[in-house]
Amino acid sequence: MTPQELPSSSPRCRRPVAVPTPGFRAGAFPPLSPWLPPRVLPLLLLLLLATLAGVSRGQQGTQPHSIKIEGDITLGGLFPVHSRGPAGVPCGEIKKEKGIHRMEAMLYALDQINSDPELLPNITLGARILDTCARDTYALEQSLTFVQALIQKDNSDVRCSNGEPPIIPKPERVVGVIGASGSSVSIMVANVLRLFAIPQISYASTAPELSDNSRYEFFSRVVPPDSYQAQAMVDIVKAMGWNYSIKIPREPKRGEFDKLIKRLMETSNARGVIIFANEDDIKRVLEASKKANLTGHFVFVGSDSWGAKSSPILGLEEVAEGAVTILPKRDSIDGFDQYFTTRSLENNRRNIWFAEFWEDDFKCKLTRPGVKYEAARRCTGEERISRESHYEQEGKVQFVIDAVYAMAHAIHSMHVDLCPGSMGICEKMDPVEGRMLLQYIRSVNFNGSAGTGVMFNENGDAPGRYDIFQYQISNVTNPGYRVIGQWTNHLRLNWNGGDMRIPDSVCSFPCEPGERKKMVKGVPCCWHCELCDGYQYQLDEFTCDTCPFDMRPLKNRTGCRATPIIKLEWSSPWAIIPLFLAILGILATSTVIGTFIRFNDTPIVRASGRELSYVLLTGIFLIYFITFLMIAEPSIGVCALRRMLLGLGMSISYSAMLTKTNRIYRIFEQGKKSVTPPKFISPTSQLIITFILISVQVLAVFVWFGVDPPHTIIDYEEQKPPNPEFARGLLKCDMSDLSLILCLSYSIVLMITCTVYAIKSRGVPETFNEAKPIGFTMYTTCIVWLAFVPIFFGTAQSTEKMFIQTTTLTVSMSLSATVSLGMLYIPKIYVIIFHPEQNVQKRKRSFKAVVQAATVSQKSNDKQNGAKIEPDRSQ
Repeated sequence: MTPQELPSSSPRCRRPVAVPTPGFRAGAFPPLSPWLPPRVLPLLLLLLLATLAGVSRGQQGTQPHSIKIEGDITLGGLFPVHSRGPAGVPCGEIKKEKGIHRMEAMLYALDQINSDPELLPNITLGARILDTCARDTYALEQSLTFVQALIQKDNSDVRCSNGEPPIIPKPERVVGVIGASGSSVSIMVANVLRLFAIPQISYASTAPELSDNSRYEFFSRVVPPDSYQAQAMVDIVKAMGWNYSIKIPREPKRGEFDKLIKRLMETSNARGVIIFANEDDIKRVLEASKKANLTGHFVFVGSDSWGAKSSPILGLEEVAEGAVTILPKRDSIDGFDQYFTTRSLENNRRNIWFAEFWEDDFKCKLTRPGVKYEAARRCTGEERISRESHYEQEGKVQFVIDAVYAMAHAIHSMHVDLCPGSMGICEKMDPVEGRMLLQYIRSVNFNGSAGTGVMFNENGDAPGRYDIFQYQISNVTNPGYRVIGQWTNHLRLNWNGGDMRIPDSVCSFPCEPGERKKMVKGVPCCWHCELCDGYQYQLDEFTCDTCPFDMRPLKNRTGCRATPIIKLEWSSPWAIIPLFLAILGILATSTVIGTFIRFNDTPIVRASGRELSYVLLTGIFLIYFITFLMIAEPSIGVCALRRMLLGLGMSISYSAMLTKTNRIYRIFEQGKKSVTPPKFISPTSQLIITFILISVQVLAVFVWFGVDPPHTIIDYEEQKPPNPEFARGLLKCDMSDLSLILCLSYSIVLMITCTVYAIKSRGVPETFNEAKPIGFTMYTTCIVWLAFVPIFFGTAQSTEKMFIQTTTLTVSMSLSATVSLGMLYIPKIYVIIFHPEQNVQKRKRSFKAVVQAATVSQKSNDKQNGAKIEPDRSQ
């Protein structure tokens, strides 16, 4: 290795001959960031190799692709002076606005700071400015220049030819970096600068991931992150009423933009195009639209990559007309305009790329020794910016200036705290400690070049402030971008499209109230509208949900309303017939009871068994009365009385009739065997037997009360038809169909038993007591209840179930009571009232005579039936 091949920090001998054997010793690196993820180890290796190969490839410390400004403290600068080159070439053509304008803004800011007696007095800021060529890998290679001074080489084995130690020049040390522009470049560079604790302030990188303070803790920016910008763009789209857009790939391939335009045209209603891309891709989208003859069809909404630039729309102004773009709030810096328009080849030699800019800006060629130019206009050097060429200040110039000033204010505050009273750099700031400088950067708060506040949050992000632009060429005297709104946490938009109204941009039109959106697979902004049916309502625009069990949907199905509660009304047709029968039955029963009381001692009343008759008539009265309880509005008291009286009336009636038929049957069965009368046939015994039978029903009801106290319920399932408009909640007692049948089951058992005894007693003489009327009563009652069962259970699925079952039950009970009243007591009342001559005392017969009469009657019946008469061997 020759001395000319050594990096700038390599040792130099007093004589021009050296035999260096440089190498790195262990522990030669300064303290790195405490957190070192495994993926950055390759970067360190790259750093070592690049340093060994001599990243600083110039002689005597010069940088062939950088600008060097001398100063007490050196700041780094990263700018896309050139565009990305084609395959195999790192850099392309020069970028006048995003490159030269922004880079000159840093130089301008340094001039202003160094001439400011209040800010960093007696301290001069220098710079090392590099070209990133808008490529992250190339920027990484260039940025290694910033960390060379932090890599300590072991030169102990290096000796000059005369044996004397070499002269080691002090390497240049960068304390902070301004840049980069693109987010991908900033991410790559931030990973390296973080290892060496070098703070970085970007003027244009807006990627949201850079807000991750755990990964990019030394990164700050004076522009707001894209998360704010994305929200602002969403608000713009919402304000325009758009709901359909298409994503542009990050790095589209050749010909892909034509496919994007064709895809947009597949949905003819989609006229809004949201572009979140770099300016080169923006230009290609506009070109593809023009190629497809869609000029004026689309309205574009562009991010800050478009902003208020003229380069993306150059030659495509008609296609871009009406475009709405967004740019972090900024103002044109008059001082920079004056500075930049006075730059020339003579007074701006520090900018090594200025000659290239000059040729591109004025479309001429500079004369170079040994180079011949054919048919090209020669540059005279007398051209002036904005006079012979178009000039408009680039949108991020303000932020470049603010970034440099933020770094300067942080260094100034640090100097005030660490070097009080010192006129220059003191020992505590030599070198500048990066982590401490970062704390001062995050604490700055000052008015920037445009008068807006410059500050950072805990993640190093600037607050979100945006201007909304629209590109106008029609009906305006000066075509160009016009401010139509602002965004600071919320949007303030004043659409000013001239004759151009805000176009619709939808894939599907909004759904009607009560309809949900069913998204089309693969097309996120297209949907079909589906009605929320049945008992569903629209929970949100994508979801239908079922109303609570006690509610039904509104007519427009946007919510739920309470289901109306109904009960069986007195005026209902289902109640009128049972009430009519019950009233007639109560009147008839009351008449019979009154007549029996009036003629209590007459032979007919006494012969019918007064005591059991009054009990039986009481049961009949209760059977009629239960109709009123079944129709009354349910309450705890009504429900308790329903439980008590529903089966009690029937059990009283059938207990009395069973006691009567059992008495008759026992008398005649005993008479066949003996002349001695059977036991328990006296009126008192009959009453005791009847009340014992009744007590079983009463005891069962009280047990039911204890197990399940009576209460009311609202049944929302019984009347819940497919159409929710007809849904109703039924207020009723807590008696299910099963509990109702169980309540009547004991009475049914008594009825069947009584019927059996009536059949067995059919041979009793017709004139003997009430055996045959009771038999006919029970036969008819059985027929009534056999008809009741299919009607009651056959209507279980009807929406009128409760009303039909209540009517069926009450009518059946009234009919069974009417049959008992008519068969047993109406004939007696007829005789008592209309034929009192028959209501006289007849000759009293002995028990033996009764038995003989029964025997004769039995034989007569057997003879009529063709039976063989056997002689009575008991005589």
